[in-house]
Amino acid sequence: MVTRISKTFNELKLESQTGLITYLTAGFPNQDLCLKIINELSKSGSDLIEIGMPFSDPMAEGPIIQNSSKLSLDNGHTMELTFELINKFRKNNTKTPIILMGYYNPIYQYGNENFISRCLNGGVDGLIVVDLPPEHDSELCDLTTEIDLDFIRLATPTTDKKRLNTVLNKSSGFLYYVSVMGITGTKEPDLELLKKQVINLRKETDIPIGVGFGIKRPDQAKKISEFSDAIVVGSSLIEKIIINYKNNNEDDVLLEISEYIKSLKAVI
Repeated sequence: MVTRISKTFNELKLESQTGLITYLTAGFPNQDLCLKIINELSKSGSDLIEIGMPFSDPMAEGPIIQNSSKLSLDNGHTMELTFELINKFRKNNTKTPIILMGYYNPIYQYGNENFISRCLNGGVDGLIVVDLPPEHDSELCDLTTEIDLDFIRLATPTTDKKRLNTVLNKSSGFLYYVSVMGITGTKEPDLELLKKQVINLRKETDIPIGVGFGIKRPDQAKKISEFSDAIVVGSSLIEKIIINYKNNNEDDVLLEISEYIKSLKAVI
């Protein structure tokens, strides 16, 4: 099965490039500007885009992403609006993979089969469900195995070899490697240690490896790109949106994002 995600990674490999994956909370800072930002991310060099499903208790997220999720929910954002956002993006972009990332509770409340159906018909290419381990594959993962929807799992520095085999079972798209212990956007990875960890991962799988958590600057991105298939940037991107949105100038927000994404893509 060739999905939009696998096709993107195949193209990157042929071009000897590392992918850039960006994260943005759906409906942040508002629905209209969120769509403009997603379009700008793709235009400026983001190879894959993760759309965060807002949730009131995002346990793996640091304060920056927590705040973006809270703002989105305070503005009345819903799962239905998330799908509406992606549908609008797909009207002009059928190439860039879209991954929905978040927690199981909002999916469960929406209805698992209804959620999968909307993903399949609405241009979603992959799922990352942070709090749904392999032991609960029957809840959601098994619904994706026969369709063009990748189920992307996370591995961490504490994932041992035995657990990794379980994590890799039914994984597709890419493996999201969490570079540091803790929550998003609060620590920077030890690059030498991270390199060793990713090299060890490659001994166990040939699935692409995307590295996230704590990546903020082009110099970090450059070094991590030397041993990974993709880097994931989220908290630093959202922080830049927050800072520039305070001035209530959408053009400033979009320009800052464009320059930031281009600066990362230029070195990986």
